Amino acid sequence: MRFFTHYFSLLCMLLSIYCITVMDTRTATAELGWISFPANGWEEVSGYDENLNTIRTYQVCNVFEPSQNNWLLTTYIDRRAAQRIYVEIRFTVRDCASIPSVLGSCKETFNLYYLETDRTVSEGIKGVEYWANAPFLKVDTIAADESFSQVDFGGRLMKVNTEVRSFGPLSKGRGFHLAFQDLGACMSLLAVRVFYKKCPSVVQNFAFFPETLTGAESTSLVIARGSCIPNAEEVDVPIKLYCNGDGEWMVPIGSCSCKAGYEPDNGNVCRGKSCIIYKYNENMLLG
Repeated sequence: MRFFTHYFSLLCMLLSIYCITVMDTRTATAELGWISFPANGWEEVSGYDENLNTIRTYQVCNVFEPSQNNWLLTTYIDRRAAQRIYVEIRFTVRDCASIPSVLGSCKETFNLYYLETDRTVSEGIKGVEYWANAPFLKVDTIAADESFSQVDFGGRLMKVNTEVRSFGPLSKGRGFHLAFQDLGACMSLLAVRVFYKKCPSVVQNFAFFPETLTGAESTSLVIARGSCIPNAEEVDVPIKLYCNGDGEWMVPIGSCSCKAGYEPDNGNVCRGKSCIIYKYNENMLLG
């Protein structure tokens, strides 16, 4: 899983057009202002990442107190018509075995949830009843590949975990909230990035295909209808491409070709044919 998440993040950086970010805490210049419950649970603090960049983080470490149930709710996130959302989480977790006299309830995991909605959830959610019956849908329980000890902390050695999760289909609201649940870990959320994927506009087989959002499932194939480029006409119909769950085009069907009097140029352009004129040369007769 660790290799996959690092590879996935690198792929999105190299092919940024496929991954459209809708929230990234690393770009925050002020307090994030997320809602936490109870008051002695998650705490927002300024910190540094492994490159010593200033970041806004949330941390919790109530490992010496039993029956922990600490919630953290993000601000409202507009999904921009995306049906499937991806969440990249960077975090650190303290090794329970390295904490002296810690309770057996100490955890090295946390839970990720989401809530679809048309508006910001802010009123009436600070009571115990709301959180006891939290209307969130669970995405996953997330475990750390690496945890740090007191020795690592003293030596300023950060063991940062990066995990990517996705959820969908989304259709019940224009946006959503993310929620993080701690049940007894000593951890920090260093960065949370939320994004979706799309296939970029492309010209293929002398046809133009517009930007297309990926489907509701990672295995979905979304049909995109194509239109012939200028000076081209349909050869086979219908002209279409399929956009897969990774934001890549595949399975071309149908095509266009240059009209009579036009010829292909530079792969996917149809230009008028040039008339070649030979200049009469008297020297050819004197030879």
